[in-house]
Amino acid sequence: MHSGTGAVHPPVARLPVAYIVRTIICMSAKAERMHLRLDAEQKALLEAASAAAGASVSTFVLAAATEAAADVLADRRVFVLDEREWRAFDDALTRPPGEVAGLRELLREPTVLDDRDTGTGR
Repeated sequence: MHSGTGAVHPPVARLPVAYIVRTIICMSAKAERMHLRLDAEQKALLEAASAAAGASVSTFVLAAATEAAADVLADRRVFVLDEREWRAFDDALTRPPGEVAGLRELLREPTVLDDRDTGTGR
């Protein structure tokens, strides 16, 4: 989450566990390196943004990239449900599969990825 000041803040209220993990990751000793190629405009943008945030370019880029990576993965690994939402989710998982009208026929038809002459995939 970004504030109007340009600082990057983890979504503490929404994912407190993720916040704790991110804090530990940021505080650990750093032995690994990553090298990036960028153009002059990108470099100038990162330098200006890090200066505005009062951080080094390395610290700023690491924090922004870590936050973006955690956000991308959060939807795949972590979600929070209240009791009613959990019951609905659990019911959906334990319910026997049903037939979807027309789905079998649709899956038998060739797609744009199939070879038009043979009807098989590439």
